[in-house]
Amino acid sequence: MATILVIEDNLAFRDLLRLHLRQAGHAVQTAQDPEEGLRSLIDTPPDLILLDLDLPYLNGFEVLAALRSDPASQKIPVIIVTGHAEEDLHERARTIGIEGFLTKPFKSEHLIQAITKALGARGEK
Repeated sequence: MATILVIEDNLAFRDLLRLHLRQAGHAVQTAQDPEEGLRSLIDTPPDLILLDLDLPYLNGFEVLAALRSDPASQKIPVIIVTGHAEEDLHERARTIGIEGFLTKPFKSEHLIQAITKALGARGEK
């Protein structure tokens, strides 16, 4: 399956995502903040990134903009995972370039479906 990087500052939710992703057969890398997440991209580029919007130091939009401006990461699919349901946030994220947007809480099936769709759109298996 795929290697997925989870950038999420909430430890309990990060662990829950890790559990669901591993059960689905994915390899999982985690980062508790944007700095750790961006560093891990250098070491082991993932096939997909799950990105929270509410992060310390840089918000998810700043991280997303950095990912999209770097040729090394601009093609990595990103799914936003956030507690915010406002439509303007969805539109802003789509404008920068995302493959999915999940509002917490969500069912694990929806997570796996979004990942499958995003990876399929990029030609991953």
